[in-house]
Amino acid sequence: MRKVLLVIGLLLITIISFGQELRCNVQVVSSQIQGTNKQVFQTLQTAIYEFMNNTSWTNHVFSNEERIECNVLINLQTHNGDEFTGSIQIQSRRPTFNTSYNTTVLNYKDDDLKFNYVEFEPLEFTINEHRTNLTSIMAYYAYIIIGLDYDTFSLLGGTQFYQKAEQIVSNAQNAHEKGWKAFESRKNRYWLIENILNDRYNGLREFLYRYHRLGLDVMESKEAVGRNEIAESLELLQKIYRQKPDPYLFFYDLIINAKSDELINIFSESFMAEADRVHKVLVEIDPTRSDKYQKIKQQ
Repeated sequence: MRKVLLVIGLLLITIISFGQELRCNVQVVSSQIQGTNKQVFQTLQTAIYEFMNNTSWTNHVFSNEERIECNVLINLQTHNGDEFTGSIQIQSRRPTFNTSYNTTVLNYKDDDLKFNYVEFEPLEFTINEHRTNLTSIMAYYAYIIIGLDYDTFSLLGGTQFYQKAEQIVSNAQNAHEKGWKAFESRKNRYWLIENILNDRYNGLREFLYRYHRLGLDVMESKEAVGRNEIAESLELLQKIYRQKPDPYLFFYDLIINAKSDELINIFSESFMAEADRVHKVLVEIDPTRSDKYQKIKQQ
């Protein structure tokens, strides 16, 4: 009997220990839709919340404190029968070592959201097939979030999760909904994962590692050392910007969008020579925000 209880206990530990990689807040907004059953939107929100938080996306062990913080905001614009359209905003963040500060890793709005959903219908997903557009989209972004998080902790550490996202894109090539195909747009789910796994963009992934693990994580104990690493890591972005692996730089833009405000905050506290050097790089690689970057020099 004791052996049986031990086996059951070990099984429970295994079930609890694996999976549940995300701590995902989900919000479904339906204010643009009038005259329909509002309960379905709450049911949908709960279903997506449970799907994102309860699915085992990896076979790695995550403690509760290690779960990746992320937000999903679905802004619905139309609802006709079982069909929904709108946009989805994806945000993820990661803690910095030995502080209470969380840094934004991803902040992206996808306007190609269209799916069918029947109230109380379970959300089912398998990596080997495109079952529904809703679950494929949510799983795709789950793997993007996890991959980016792993990239910030180890050099090119997220590859295996990006490959899962790539497989989801491949499975969806016959889908009627937009967002999955190369010819539909140069900034969609297809091109995001293409950029991430393209060797010509490896400098961006190296930037994620150096910026977070060797920069931000060091700043609590060695502020100048960590800040200098971040300054030097910007040269990786500069190299990508100058080489322009493609005219659209989709993945590049996502990283810049997530980090621009934080870079201003970091280097506004820097000494003059470092601030001038960083300002010069940022104005070159992100010219649309050149006015904002003036704050770095206003010390």
